[in-house]
Amino acid sequence: MVPRKLYKYRAFSNLTLDMLVSDSLFFADPTTFNDPLDTNPTLEADLPVEKLERIVTTFVERRVTAEMEAAAKTIRYQGPKTLSRIKTLSQKKAADTITDIAYHATNPDYEFPNPHKALLKSWIERELLRQYEKGLVSLAQRAACPLMWSHYGDQHRGLCLGYSVQEDDAKSLHKVAYGGSRLVKISLVERMLDGDEEARRLVDDAVLLRKAKSWSYEREWRLIGPRGLQDAPIELEEVIFGLRCEASVRYAIMSALEGRAQPVRFFEIRSEPATFRLNKLSDVSARGT
Repeated sequence: MVPRKLYKYRAFSNLTLDMLVSDSLFFADPTTFNDPLDTNPTLEADLPVEKLERIVTTFVERRVTAEMEAAAKTIRYQGPKTLSRIKTLSQKKAADTITDIAYHATNPDYEFPNPHKALLKSWIERELLRQYEKGLVSLAQRAACPLMWSHYGDQHRGLCLGYSVQEDDAKSLHKVAYGGSRLVKISLVERMLDGDEEARRLVDDAVLLRKAKSWSYEREWRLIGPRGLQDAPIELEEVIFGLRCEASVRYAIMSALEGRAQPVRFFEIRSEPATFRLNKLSDVSARGT
């Protein structure tokens, strides 16, 4: 079940302030994440060469067709002949790719077994990840996690943004799973390409929503969308200031968000005496900075 509220830890900057004022969120390229194993599965070639070639062919034909159809639409160049030409060119590109892979597999410098199968697997891996050229917004379930404040809240000099989650928002949010294997069988990818929705869900989860168990403290949920700055699909409800957050930062944020149609509440993090626990102090919007 999706939590009613999710949090985004941030360092403070002019960009952060601009994003708050404009109600935007940045959907990051997963290749920029601090964990290089995130969104980077390993494929297992559990099918014979002939089936691997068919999968490569399907991927290449679909990708080239989509690229060429988008280009034709941009220049408003459409019609039966255009579609026929696109189909012919995409098939040729796929056939050339298969021929090229078979040629390179004969390279005597390859010292690993079955280079043909290995090269096909590599191509499928590459083409699969191209299907997931999406942006991600990482959100957390907790506002008072000491590790999150240290790692993502600029060592408490930053802030934590609380977003309310409505029922309609739930379908856009996806929970990250921790642990298990990065391995995805290519037979599962084949089923996905053949239209198996359960296989697609399993592949989607393996590519976008699985991390090492040591990251489980994050209790992460993800928004998936086009890369770059986008209108926030969830509503900003509160801002929580870190233990070391400067008074000037508090003032700038509280002033910038004043008078919104949907009021934002302001809180501060405080340490619990004699423990290592953190607590979110009650609403401080009327207390100044």
